[in-house]
Amino acid sequence: MASPCISRAARCLASTARGPIARKTATTPASSPSSLCRRQQHYHSYDHPSTPPFGPVDREILAAAYKHVPEHGFSLRAIGLGARDAGYPDISSGILPDGQFSLIHYHLVAQRERLADRSRELLEDDSLTSVGDKVAALTWERLVGNRDIIHRWQEALAIMAQPSYLPKSLAELAALSDDIWFLAGDKAVDPSWYTKRAALSMVYSSSELFMTNDRSPSFLETRQFLHRRLGEVQSVGGTVGAVGQWVGFTLNAGVNVLRSKGVPI
Repeated sequence: MASPCISRAARCLASTARGPIARKTATTPASSPSSLCRRQQHYHSYDHPSTPPFGPVDREILAAAYKHVPEHGFSLRAIGLGARDAGYPDISSGILPDGQFSLIHYHLVAQRERLADRSRELLEDDSLTSVGDKVAALTWERLVGNRDIIHRWQEALAIMAQPSYLPKSLAELAALSDDIWFLAGDKAVDPSWYTKRAALSMVYSSSELFMTNDRSPSFLETRQFLHRRLGEVQSVGGTVGAVGQWVGFTLNAGVNVLRSKGVPI
């Protein structure tokens, strides 16, 4: 039986999923962490919120703070240094309502937008002949976006797992899965829309967790892990029950790994 934590996470993830309603036009303007959320129209696949998640001052502080994450982690120290670099007094870091999570959220949104910008070039590869191949390539590219901060990511996971931040964390995970399927060219509007996104969310989160302990060259073992998990999803046949069982197993495994590392869940 799933633990209360797992049950809450599963319900929260389900509540963030958006059905296959009218698509917005995809756009791929240039993007970088420093220009995060400046555009009014988003590339997002479906009815994602169009309101930027950060105000101009917050964005400026977070963009500067992000450069300090590899050394100081997703910490108030990094935010304070970013505020100073951006020309604000250190105390201005207190204007961020979610504190350290604001910097984590910035990373999640920035890397999701980077993926959209990279997708056109990435998907020009002629070897990517199916939607499944494209989903795998896009998911791996997003994981690569964690490369410079992966040694700090378990700290971030501990913050993301806190009850006050879990809904936003799962909403970002759902948005990432939605974007990957859309960018890969998935046009299905049947009930599989939900199961595919739920399954990909769990594949991504388990692969990301695996990556935090991967010391292989160029994260080769993580890439192999990702492809194994994607293969398992295909093998369960796509039924709601089978995917639900697989999702529950993956969530339990992820939480157990975090606990073994002393991360409070």
